[in-house]
Amino acid sequence: MKRSLFGRLWPNVTAVVLFIGFVFPVYWMFATAFKPTGDILSDTPVWFPTDITLDHFQDAVAADNFWTFVTNSLTVTVLAVVFSLIIALAGSFALARMRFKGRRGFVVGFMVAQMAPWEVMIIAMYMIVRDAKMLNSLVPLTLFYMMMILPFTILTLRGFVAAVPKELEESAMVDGCTRAQAFRRVILPLLAPGLMSTSMFGFITAWNELPLVLVLNKEADAQTLPLWLTSFQSVFGNDWGATMAASSLFAVPILILFVFLQRRAVSGLTDGAVKG
Repeated sequence: MKRSLFGRLWPNVTAVVLFIGFVFPVYWMFATAFKPTGDILSDTPVWFPTDITLDHFQDAVAADNFWTFVTNSLTVTVLAVVFSLIIALAGSFALARMRFKGRRGFVVGFMVAQMAPWEVMIIAMYMIVRDAKMLNSLVPLTLFYMMMILPFTILTLRGFVAAVPKELEESAMVDGCTRAQAFRRVILPLLAPGLMSTSMFGFITAWNELPLVLVLNKEADAQTLPLWLTSFQSVFGNDWGATMAASSLFAVPILILFVFLQRRAVSGLTDGAVKG
């Protein structure tokens, strides 16, 4: 009886401990953003803010080029996700449905590209962009972000395409559809969970990326929000209130996206990982 109770209890306790460990930093970030400066710098931690203030959010939004950073981040992130989905739809369909020489090599190549850290190629990327005279431009940033998320997108969507019975596509073609029309009318609607999960992953990856924009875009007009987060640190110290407020604002789009897509995204990641 005791063993049975312990067997049921310890997974729940472990889950609660892990939940607290993951959630507490997020809570502390949001809580600190609303605390007065005196509570933030106090030697005794203030676990629950009592005197709530919005001054730190005002300081964060009032920073130089804030709205330019917002526009740039949204532009490069959305375009990178859209372009990667368009290319990945064609690539995943080819890998899942067509048989051609070197097909497995392509799949292995995508896996290797997904595992490789992009930081090791920053110097090569910088030299390419510099020689093309496209430094301080959003175009190469968008293309590089698209390349970062493309391997994962193709591999995940490949599993979804392979899970769709070929008979559905063949029936549509018998009824008069071309292969492209059968894909658009039959397969594409069934890929909605995969599209949501991969788009969320791509959005988070591009939205959070810092080293590449730090190297390629030195001018403020071509920088993104991750660099904006560093503007509250100086040789004289850190403005922790503004930093936490800026971090909270930076996390809001990700939280909103996750709230709307989390159910389909979780099922999409699971299904795409085991099928095909």
